[in-house]
Amino acid sequence: MKDRVNSSPLLAREGKVYIDGQEVADSCVFKVTFKPSLWSGRSLGKKGTSRRWTGYDIEVTIEQWKTNRFYRQKVDEYIKTGKTPELKIQGIQTDKNSDFYDLSGSEKVTCIGCVPTGDIDLISCDTEGDVVKESITLGAYDIV
Repeated sequence: MKDRVNSSPLLAREGKVYIDGQEVADSCVFKVTFKPSLWSGRSLGKKGTSRRWTGYDIEVTIEQWKTNRFYRQKVDEYIKTGKTPELKIQGIQTDKNSDFYDLSGSEKVTCIGCVPTGDIDLISCDTEGDVVKESITLGAYDIV
């Protein structure tokens, strides 16, 4: 590790998001969450509860400034064809000035089989608003 006086935590702003290989240039928030499914139980004579993972769910959240009709196109395609949209989403976090980067390099997660699971706003108007931000939640089948 370098000789430095100040520690350098990982800066959340240093990242990129890609959907099906195309950069989401207007992204402002990206998060991938691993949610384990649990079994829990007790044994006679034991005071504590035993737990083990029995599976998992992966949730992807993307917020972006609305600059195109990407999600509307996915809705239109589904209505026309009845085929569920499935995406590959990748996030890369690179903060070369962080202690994390010194130890581990870039952090990369690729989410496979991403299907929108939350509401998709088709239009948003607001007299109190400024610019339109889209927020979408997806469920991923797997990560690599």
